[in-house]
Amino acid sequence: MRLGFFGHRGRVGSVLAPALEAAGHEVSGIGRGEEANLSGLGAAIDFTQPDAAAANARAALEQGVPVVVGTSGVSGEELEELDALALERSLQLLVVPNFAIGAVLMMRLGEAAAEHLPRAEIVELHHEGKKDAPSGTARATAERLPGEPPIHSVRLPGLVAHQEILLGGEGQLLTIRHDTFSREAFVPGVLLALEKLATLPPGLTVGLDRLLESP
Repeated sequence: MRLGFFGHRGRVGSVLAPALEAAGHEVSGIGRGEEANLSGLGAAIDFTQPDAAAANARAALEQGVPVVVGTSGVSGEELEELDALALERSLQLLVVPNFAIGAVLMMRLGEAAAEHLPRAEIVELHHEGKKDAPSGTARATAERLPGEPPIHSVRLPGLVAHQEILLGGEGQLLTIRHDTFSREAFVPGVLLALEKLATLPPGLTVGLDRLLESP
């Protein structure tokens, strides 16, 4: 597939772009401030910053190209606007808080455990360069748990992306943890997203869950 890649030189993009090419995709990198000419591409991918991702996705949709967004921190209002545009153009807009398959399973396990241990808190830990806090993964996890579980954010050197769901009950504590030690962990999820993108309905889809369930 021919791809336009916003953020191909970033922390994640510099790992993903070569992996996508190795998997047979043709990647055209689009740097910050460069004109996005996406006509004729099969999809656009965004791994940039929250202040740029919505505009990048809008540019792709306006040119008739479906979009996969891996940037967290895009506001709910911006997502609503992008959803409306994607529906208007009959295009897919896939926004994924975390492309690591293990992180998706962590959220599923947390949701199942919360049926029996409903008191929960979330601790998310990321590298010091991550600008949004709490992370998109933590917010997505909280939405799947009862009540409004507190989220604790840590930003320190030496970290990549880590999260714990702590579920407490009388005399017991269940901890569900996922650790991303390198950004190669995101590659299988991104490849899956591109493989299944055309099977999604037009408009906004959030997360990899539906793709993991589809044949």
